[in-house]
Amino acid sequence: MAGKALFNPIQIGSITLENRIGMAALTRNRAENTYPTELMKEYYIQRAVGGTGLIITEAILITRQGTEWAHAPGLWDDKQVAGWKTIVDAVHEAGSKIYAQLWHVGRVAHPDAPEQKLAGVPVYAPSAVSARGGKFRHIPGAPGYVTPTAIDDPWVIVEQFKHAAVNAKKAGFDGVQLHGANGYIVSQFLDSNSNRRPDQWGGSVENRCRFGLEVLKVIIEVFGPDVAIKVSPAGGYNDVGMPLQDTLDTFSYFISEADKLGISFIELVRYAKLFDIVIDGVPRSTKHDVLASYHPYIKNAKLFLNAEVTPEEGEELVAAGKIDGILIGFNFITHPDLVKRVLHGKPLDNIPDIPHLQTNKSSTDWSAGYTDYPIAVY
Repeated sequence: MAGKALFNPIQIGSITLENRIGMAALTRNRAENTYPTELMKEYYIQRAVGGTGLIITEAILITRQGTEWAHAPGLWDDKQVAGWKTIVDAVHEAGSKIYAQLWHVGRVAHPDAPEQKLAGVPVYAPSAVSARGGKFRHIPGAPGYVTPTAIDDPWVIVEQFKHAAVNAKKAGFDGVQLHGANGYIVSQFLDSNSNRRPDQWGGSVENRCRFGLEVLKVIIEVFGPDVAIKVSPAGGYNDVGMPLQDTLDTFSYFISEADKLGISFIELVRYAKLFDIVIDGVPRSTKHDVLASYHPYIKNAKLFLNAEVTPEEGEELVAAGKIDGILIGFNFITHPDLVKRVLHGKPLDNIPDIPHLQTNKSSTDWSAGYTDYPIAVY
């Protein structure tokens, strides 16, 4: 066993977790036509039975959007609510808690993607500034990102987040997490390169932070204290990132203001080379010590750390009072019983099935690389 600190119960918002090892949101691209499936339910049950303190779902789209993942799930209609409810009920029966991660991708959707065509609306973003990179493998020619349409009234998207939160409540989720990381729409509003608006939503630090804070406020109206946010101040992924001082100024303000709203926890994603991208030969991230830089601004919410955090490091950080818990991503893909393995001192030694991390045009058996990883012998 890695130690005892990770296995002390913790209260987040109105709920108590049995341990401090959470499963981070992991896009797996297996929702048929945006709807949750029985296979997805099996996947989440496996990880609940495996002892996970808190499961955060894969990112769930709040509206129909043409993302790089053709089979990303949604939460805008009643059929989706019903599908997620079966998953939530099963996770609860297995003894775990589950948050829905609410997601709008902003400028990193594509107008020619089938789901975007079905939506019948442009690809909206804070400003008409394209991200560099991207690869839409399910579109002929595998194109990259394009110049989006600047949203006239960001309140429209704020209300879409609230609608998704209402649906998450109907589905029985224990809470919701706003996806404010990885270059998606909240990140795009925060970043001075992607947000060039001259109105109340752009320009100053306070204005660029307005969108994310207003979204938090409306979903708090639905879930009360059971609201979290994920942020990745080092940027990089999806072509976001500012000079260091701008980054520190922006995220220290955003995190401190979010913390004042009475949310349950803040997920800090620290710099990881895996999520950095290189553009014109230069790494895109603004590399800095995310934990040390922003920990002082979190005075009320719990702090969960993500990005290449091992259980051993997590145990040390929790025991030292530097964080309240850890969120693990990739190792939860390959080890449904990750928490039990940590508790019993079993190695995390399953071999990743890289070709089947996501589904693609040639995928036939969607369970491959998804629900077929073995559990340890106890």
